[in-house]
Amino acid sequence: MIRWGEERRSADPGYFCRLVVQEAEQPVWIVSDTRRHSDLQWFWSRYPDRCQTVRVEAVEQTRRERGWQFTAGIDDAESECGLDGGVAFDWTIHNDSGAQRLEEQLGGLLSLARERAGA
Repeated sequence: MIRWGEERRSADPGYFCRLVVQEAEQPVWIVSDTRRHSDLQWFWSRYPDRCQTVRVEAVEQTRRERGWQFTAGIDDAESECGLDGGVAFDWTIHNDSGAQRLEEQLGGLLSLARERAGA
């Protein structure tokens, strides 16, 4: 499956991005799984004034406490860490604390989404 996706992406970097938006009619889209610079470039080039990038991160200790274990060849692949550098994210959400802190961080982003949706 990964090889198939990589072949598609190599032939056409916007292949999966177009699939995501082709029938979307909502005023606000949350694309939750962009993993490569080419994905971000595709959205930025087509929607330059409407994109907000959000990075959700947790320190390694928190990730381990949640059951994550590093797997070479997977966790260090572009699909997992391709956006770890070279991107100035509009929002960074630190997902190490409890629900209250997470909700506080998401408040500004939620307000922006409501504003853009006209709510």
